[in-house]
Amino acid sequence: MAETRSIDYIPDNERHGHIFSQFTLWFGGNLQITAIVTGALAVVLGGDVVWSLIGLLVGQILGAGVMSLHALQGPRLGLPQMIISRAQFGVFGAVIPLALVCVMYVGFSASGTVLAGQAMAKLLSVSNNAGMIIFSAVIIVIAVLGYKVIHKLGKLASLVGVLAFAWLFVSLLLSTDFATIAQNNHFTLPNFLLAVSLSSSWQIAFCPYVSDYSRYLPRNVSGKKTFFAVFSGTVLGTQASMTLGVITAAIAGSAFPGHEVSYIVGLGKNEMMAMVIYFAICFGKITFTTLNAYGSFMSLTTIVSGFRQQVTLSAKCRVIFVVMMVAISCVIALLSEPAFLKHFTHFLLFLLAFFVPWSAISLCDYYLISRQSVDIPALFDPKGCYGYWNFYGIAVYVTGVLIQLPFIENPLFHGALTWMFAGNDVSWIIGWVGTALLYLGLHKLDRRALPAQTVYPS
Repeated sequence: MAETRSIDYIPDNERHGHIFSQFTLWFGGNLQITAIVTGALAVVLGGDVVWSLIGLLVGQILGAGVMSLHALQGPRLGLPQMIISRAQFGVFGAVIPLALVCVMYVGFSASGTVLAGQAMAKLLSVSNNAGMIIFSAVIIVIAVLGYKVIHKLGKLASLVGVLAFAWLFVSLLLSTDFATIAQNNHFTLPNFLLAVSLSSSWQIAFCPYVSDYSRYLPRNVSGKKTFFAVFSGTVLGTQASMTLGVITAAIAGSAFPGHEVSYIVGLGKNEMMAMVIYFAICFGKITFTTLNAYGSFMSLTTIVSGFRQQVTLSAKCRVIFVVMMVAISCVIALLSEPAFLKHFTHFLLFLLAFFVPWSAISLCDYYLISRQSVDIPALFDPKGCYGYWNFYGIAVYVTGVLIQLPFIENPLFHGALTWMFAGNDVSWIIGWVGTALLYLGLHKLDRRALPAQTVYPS
């Protein structure tokens, strides 16, 4: 059952699966506690209920549209996401965004471990620290087994998530005066843009590994159906979670921050349902955190293989890489639990500055310049058409990060020009559009001879 492939090309005779698996993976993977907490932040940080929900939905649509375009690269090329970045940055140059991707995976895994550890502790009657360690051990096993197990887990997570969320929504429906909550309706541009940024950054953060989970689909699978499956799954799953978070935070007020898991579980009304919800939280986080652990393994493998000019990875190295990345996440979770909510918010929003320009370059190059033509063997050979370093792609990427800095409004960084937008963070919009226009406008400076059609391995 364990996967034998890693970053290497998936040949046609090993392709399998159905488009619906893309829906269940992203739907089930987003019906989980971290998405609930992220949605709640829109209210915790000052937003109202109505406009927070609208802003979150707008952000889902924008971010998921970008994410789903990346997903289409998987079945067409049979490759994980970040290997494809070598076409834009060079075999060695792709290490620059890859290193940042690894940081992202570790951060998301750590945040998930904090919340899942709290639920696991209640479920097994152990300490929070022990719960986090047990949870991390489970993640290691599943991530090592790989692609098929992760997709099966996604289907089961969809079922468990739907049942748990249905119960929670019914509990809220029976115990909440929604007419009163709906009156919490006072539009302010800063809080609306915060909600949009929260959900769009959530979706864009999936972009560096979304094709990892579509690369086994048959090469001739429908692009429109694949796009719709990923898009609808991630939008519906995430919006459901974030809606629950918004409503719960509005009801709970100051009782929610710092007690996210216990407050959500308290909606179960009795001890038996509380244990069921604890289980659902653990299960949902297993799916989501496994995606990060598997993605970190793929990214680290891509970095190492680039310098060692390898195409495959041994089973032993696979286990070592997965254990190392999960262990780092677990240690961070053990050390940062008390300040989780605050640090995670800042971390999530600041990530946009580094992944927005990468996404813009990747999509513009693949769809508009290369016209979906990629020399796959050359992605593993620095002497091929993509070279060791593509300084043009790297320069545009760095510029894309820099042009965002003046417009970032984050406790980690305060841009000098945010006053132009009344203190609102619009850096991600400027970064994506600006990087795309720059890459397209100056692409003639890229002197490499690109393939006229996709070249597949022999």
